[in-house]
Amino acid sequence: GGVNMAEKEYNEAEGVRRSDLWKTNESPEKFRWYIDHPIEPTPAMAFGSAIHKMILEPASFGDEYAVAPVCDRRTSDGKLMWKTFLEENEGKTVISTDDAVIMKEMEEALERCSVANDLLRGDGDAEIAFFWTDDRTGEKCKVKLDRLIKGMDGKFYIVDYKTTTCAETEAFNRSMLKFGYTLQAAMYTEALMRGYKLPYRPGFIFVVQEKKAPYSINIIQVSPEVMEYGETQFRTLLDKLHTCKELDEWPGYLPVGGGYNWTDLPAWADVEEEEE
Repeated sequence: GGVNMAEKEYNEAEGVRRSDLWKTNESPEKFRWYIDHPIEPTPAMAFGSAIHKMILEPASFGDEYAVAPVCDRRTSDGKLMWKTFLEENEGKTVISTDDAVIMKEMEEALERCSVANDLLRGDGDAEIAFFWTDDRTGEKCKVKLDRLIKGMDGKFYIVDYKTTTCAETEAFNRSMLKFGYTLQAAMYTEALMRGYKLPYRPGFIFVVQEKKAPYSINIIQVSPEVMEYGETQFRTLLDKLHTCKELDEWPGYLPVGGGYNWTDLPAWADVEEEEE
C-alpha cells in the first residue's frame, strides 16, 4: 500500500522517480549531471510547491512555509521586524507577500469550482508515497501522489494538481507531452496497481489551474491512448536508465551502448496515399 510522507523524507528515500526518468529522456548525460549538481528550485518551482501544500495539506502549510511581513527593510524598525520574522521561522521557506495574495486568490477560485474542490479536498488521501521494485530491471522505483480518491464506480483515481500559464485543453495537451506528464500518469498508476494488487489500471485526472487572474480551472482525464503512450515511455526510459547504470555509460544524444542516430522525416511529411 501507500503511506503519507513528508517531502523531505520522500526525497531522501531510495528509488527512481518520474523526474529522473524524464531527465534520462533528455539524455543520460544530463541525468548524471543533475544527480551530481543538484539545482536550486527556481521561483516558479518554489511557488508550485507552496501552492500544492496550501491546496492539498492546508493544516500543515505553516509548518513548512512562512509569509513575509510587509516591512521596509531600509528602516531600523523594518530591519528589526525582518530579523525577528526570520528567527521565528527558521528552516521554513519564505513566501513573498505578493505570492501569498495570488495563492489565496487561487485557493478561493478553486473553492468556487465544486468539481475541482471535491477532487482535491473531498474524501480521499493526500501526498501518498509508493515504493516498488521493477520486475524486469530490478530498479527500485518511487512516486508520491497528490491525491488518491475512489470514484462513484468504486475504482481508484489519482488526482494531480498542476499550475500553468494556460489551462485550455489543447494547450495542456502540449504541456503534457513537453513536460512528461504522460510518463507521470503511467508510472503513478503502475505504482497503485502494484501497491494494491489491482486488476485494472486506475484513472488519472489532472486539475489544472492558471497562475493569473481569474485563475481559470480545467479538469482533464488521461485517455487510454495517452496512458498507453505513457506506459511505453516508462518502460523504455527505465530500461535505458538501467542499462546506463549497468554499463556505467552516460552518453549525451548518442544511443546507449554505441552507434549513432539516423535522420528521419517529421510527422507532417508522413502522408499516406488515400485508398481508392
